[in-house]
Amino acid sequence: MAMRTALVMGGTGMLTGCAERLVANGWHVVLPCRHYAPLAADHHSGCGRATWVEVDWSKPQLLASRTARIIDNPAELLITWLPDDTLAPALRAVEPLLAPGAPVVEAHDRPSTTALPDHPTQHVVLSPVGYAGRTRRPSSAEITEGILRATRRALIAH
Repeated sequence: MAMRTALVMGGTGMLTGCAERLVANGWHVVLPCRHYAPLAADHHSGCGRATWVEVDWSKPQLLASRTARIIDNPAELLITWLPDDTLAPALRAVEPLLAPGAPVVEAHDRPSTTALPDHPTQHVVLSPVGYAGRTRRPSSAEITEGILRATRRALIAH
């Protein structure tokens, strides 16, 4: 059986924990991103693996062509946290690399529209957390868990 493939765009930043968890669960995680940052899962003894692809979000066609060289099978999952100005063009460029109906998990700082209407999309809005009359940004652990919950929902629904 072929290894399941996931695209995690923005994966060397706040999506690192999600990428590591997917690798630990046997996925081939393709990480098109601007800066290489090794994952702890790069050296995981499990059956998954991570592959980094250097890209620039402002060049969506180059993003798609470089990523296409790495992907063995259509991606069964896309997780992304990209700047608003590059999100839609980048997602449209990589859409041909996705399996038909593959779920998408998009993280945003504020509510957003779905960039790929032919793919069921889970939106994770990472807004400030209120507590005891104050607000704070979500922690890395809270962000990872929120995105992983959305990923589980997306995969179950698919």
